[in-house]
Amino acid sequence: MDLRKILHSVFGYETFRPPQDEVMASVVQGQDVLVLMPTGGGKSLCYQIPAIARRGVGVVISPLIALMEDQVTALRQAGVKAAFLNSTLDRAEADHVEEQLLRGDLDLLYVAPERLMTARFLSLLERASVALFAIDEAHCVSQWGHDFRPEYIQLAILAERFPGIPRIALTATADEITRREIIERLRLGNARVFISSFDRPNIHYRLAQRRSPREQLLRFIREEHPGEAGIVYCMTRKRVEATAEWLAEQGVTALPYHAGLPAETRQSNQARFRNEEGVVVVATIAFGMGIDKPDVRFVAHLNLPKSLEAYYQETGRAGRDGLPADAWMVYGLDDVITLRQMLESSETDDAHKRVERHKLEAMLAFCEQTDCRRRSLLGYFGEQRDEPCGNCDSCLEPPETWDATVPAQKALSVIHRTEQRFGVNYLIDVLLGKEDERIRRFGHDRQSTFGIGSELTGTEWRGLFRQLIARGYIAVDVQGHGSLQLTENCRPVLRGEEKLLLRKERKPTRKRSRTEKPATRFTDESDRRLWAALRERRRELAAEQGVPPYVVFHDATLVEMVTERPTDRKELFEIQGVGEKKIEAYGEAFLKVIRQHLAAEIDT
Repeated sequence: MDLRKILHSVFGYETFRPPQDEVMASVVQGQDVLVLMPTGGGKSLCYQIPAIARRGVGVVISPLIALMEDQVTALRQAGVKAAFLNSTLDRAEADHVEEQLLRGDLDLLYVAPERLMTARFLSLLERASVALFAIDEAHCVSQWGHDFRPEYIQLAILAERFPGIPRIALTATADEITRREIIERLRLGNARVFISSFDRPNIHYRLAQRRSPREQLLRFIREEHPGEAGIVYCMTRKRVEATAEWLAEQGVTALPYHAGLPAETRQSNQARFRNEEGVVVVATIAFGMGIDKPDVRFVAHLNLPKSLEAYYQETGRAGRDGLPADAWMVYGLDDVITLRQMLESSETDDAHKRVERHKLEAMLAFCEQTDCRRRSLLGYFGEQRDEPCGNCDSCLEPPETWDATVPAQKALSVIHRTEQRFGVNYLIDVLLGKEDERIRRFGHDRQSTFGIGSELTGTEWRGLFRQLIARGYIAVDVQGHGSLQLTENCRPVLRGEEKLLLRKERKPTRKRSRTEKPATRFTDESDRRLWAALRERRRELAAEQGVPPYVVFHDATLVEMVTERPTDRKELFEIQGVGEKKIEAYGEAFLKVIRQHLAAEIDT
């Protein structure tokens, strides 16, 4: 079957994005493949279309129930015979899916790795006609990764039990170490490897120092994303709940999500996020992997992620539809100290700690750098970019640097003079000459470093200490007391042999990306009315079927309807994301809205 015809007739797209066509051709021909492609880059089509084209069922190994349900719902809307097997099905429902599998009535079947590895299910697959195996989120196989899942290691058995069936492993986040591990553990030594650009040009990266995080977040949502869907990540469950509650009190539709909530609450909040528009979820990192919601307009971090892989994956949940989106983060000194402590006090072996230390240092360097953030992020994944992106805070508002050599010497000296036994707040009090009973008791008011730091404010000193820790001049006490200690790296600075230029602390100003306005905010009043009418019709149709609105049509498809204003089926079929099945199901409903809008314009 012609792959391009399936792309257009089923999924409503005219052309493949490189290297989708090469990936699909390899799989259709029976080759194993490893695909690294950014979130929103079209990974799913790389196995969905070959599964439709080849004889038999495509078996998709997916780690999360949410992903299965989202993708199966969307596939059925497009007319594809798809199903999933997971714990949400009762015995009768599961039996029905298994019967469909054996009869050859399915194009795609989604299953969790735990179920796949059971002797019963493997035996079932041997009796079925299998077109391919797709191993989604393949980075879960890596013990060095941020999302390791032990059951993924067992998936190598597919190469033994089903040697003639092609396997396609897919991930959006894998550095060189993780790629090698995927190939080794999944026995993909002969696989063709496709590495797409990791760039997500529609995402605007912005980082700032944390001052009043709730107020900073609220201002960002109100000014730039009112009524739009977003995800806010926090480090702790307590902060998740407090932030969600506070945002709700300020009029934002905000819901908490973390592993400590009752299962019913988590399911309910996740369902609202999927099915309603404009919902903000405040979550720990337990939320998000596998969420297929394309219209998340922002991802915000109130704490520093542990690695650039985690940051890239989490921010990649924004703007999957290709429309402008924001990756916004505030962070502070306490994040740096906490992550250092967690790393050094963990019970993992030294080799693992070295890898994790490298990952954290790369994350900290990304935060404190003064040049293009996108260029640095892509460079971490081995992709070189010569020109600055023009769509991050460093490009749009280049940071100032300052000669921090003398203040840094003072900061390092006060650590030394206080015997490397105290935390940052105490050290700042000594530098500022604060009258404090504790300082007098330890005799630090008589040290030469007492009161020598009046040229900076407490906030500026905190920023300096944060950057010194990030650069490895200062270490954090591994015993959990938070005291700061000098490292060998600081000697050239203390001796005056190294000039230290640091990013200047400043209050960030509001600065959007090079896209002047988000594509979903129209300047023309007529466009705004049509956009609202199309969204309302989509909401009604989705509610009638009990599916998320984006399953009917993505925002990007509605945006194109607003700009192109098709008035018949032929014109509607030219809109991206409108396939034959959706023409039948929804064509007249949306054409009616457009025709009525055009008629009203003529009348006025």
